[in-house]
Amino acid sequence: MNEPLAQLAELVATRRDGWSLAGAFYAEADVYRAEMNAIWRRQWLFAGHACQIPEAGDFFVVAVDTDSVIVIRGDDGVVRAMHNVCRHRGTQICGEESGHAKKLVCPYHQWTYATDGSLQYCRGMQEDLDKDDLGLIPVHLRTIEGMIYICLSDSPPDFDKACDLMTPMARPQGLTTAKIAKIVDYEIQANWKLVWENNRECYHCNAHHPQYIRANYDHYNEDDTTDAIRTRIECAVERGEKKWSAAGLAISHKQTGMACFPDPDHDIWYSANRTALADGYVSESMDGQQVSTLMGDYPDPEVGTLRMRTMPNMWIHASCDHAVSTRLLPAGLGKTRARVAWLVDENAVEGEDYQLDRLMPFWQLTSEQDWDICRVAQLGVCSGGYRPGPFSTYKEYNVDAFVRWYLKALSDQN
Repeated sequence: MNEPLAQLAELVATRRDGWSLAGAFYAEADVYRAEMNAIWRRQWLFAGHACQIPEAGDFFVVAVDTDSVIVIRGDDGVVRAMHNVCRHRGTQICGEESGHAKKLVCPYHQWTYATDGSLQYCRGMQEDLDKDDLGLIPVHLRTIEGMIYICLSDSPPDFDKACDLMTPMARPQGLTTAKIAKIVDYEIQANWKLVWENNRECYHCNAHHPQYIRANYDHYNEDDTTDAIRTRIECAVERGEKKWSAAGLAISHKQTGMACFPDPDHDIWYSANRTALADGYVSESMDGQQVSTLMGDYPDPEVGTLRMRTMPNMWIHASCDHAVSTRLLPAGLGKTRARVAWLVDENAVEGEDYQLDRLMPFWQLTSEQDWDICRVAQLGVCSGGYRPGPFSTYKEYNVDAFVRWYLKALSDQN
C-alpha cells in the first residue's frame, strides 16, 4: 500500500462508531483525491433528466472533478454520454453547460464528431487515418424513468437492482412525460459530505424549516412523538392506503422518522418510498394545495410524496403535481455545486396551469436554508477547535449510515 493510502487507512481507523468524522475528512487534499477515485469515478452518478434534451442534438455537460462528460441526444433519438475530450490533442469540445449542436466541433483544430460521437472530419490529417478508432470515448449510461445516470468506471457496479426498485415507484409520477419548469444552480460553500449529512437527518428541521415541518411527519422521532401525533400519522396512512390502493399505489414508509438510507451493510445506495403528507396537504407547496396540473398517471391529488435517493449525488421529492430533483457535484474540498430542478407535466402551461412563484418557494426555501447550515458547518469542521461528536440514535441514525457507507467506499479501494 502506498503512503497516501496507508495514511488514509489510518485515518479511517480513527473513526469512533456512532460519532462524526474527524476534521481531516473535510480539509485534507489527499482525502478528496481518494474520494474522487473511490466514489465519484466508480459509482453511478445522477446526471440529469431526459426531458432536458428532448430534441436530437440537445446536450448538457456534467463536470465531475476534472472529468467533463457530454450527455447528448443523438440524431437517432438515443441518449448517450461521452467524454468531453477531443481525440486529437485532448481539447475540451463543449465549453457551454448546455445547448444544441448538429455536430460536435473541437474549437482547437475543428475535428468534427457526429452526435453519436463518431469522428466525421479531421482536416489536415493523413489520408490513411482510421477515423473509426478515433471517436469520442463513451461513458456508461443508464436511465430510470427519464432519470439519466452515468458511470466513469470501466467496470460499473450493478445497476439493475436500483432499476428494479425505483422503476415501479417512479413510473406513476410520469417523469418520462415531464418537462423542466425551472433550474437553479447553487455553489454551496461546504464539502459534499456535509451536504449529505444535513440531508440525512431532520434533527435541525424544527429550528430551520418551518414550511417543511408543517407538511411532513418525518421530523418526529421516537423521543418526541406523542400519542396524539402518532394517531394523526396512523390516520393519514390509513386514509392514504384506502385511496391509493385503487390506483395501484402504496405507502411504503409508515413509521415516524426518516426512511432508513443508505444501507452500507447490504450495499444499498438507492432508495424509493412513498409517504403520507400532513393533514390538509396534497402537495409540498407553501399552503399544501396543488400548484400545477396532475403529473403522470395520478388520478387524484392525494398521493402523498414520492422520495427517491441515490448515493452519492441525488434526491427527489415528488408530489402529485410537480417533482423537485437535487443533483450534487463536488467542486473542491469546501465547495459543492447543486442543481435543483422543478419538473411538471409536459402539457402544463406556465402562467395558466402553474406559476413559478407558487411552484418554487417550498423547496427553494428548504434548499437554501440547508445550504446556509452547511456553510456554517464547514467553517466549524475546519477549525482547530473541532472534535468529533456523538450522533443521536433517535435522530441521526441515517447520518451514521451515510458515514459508514462513505468509509466503506473509501476502504474498498484499498
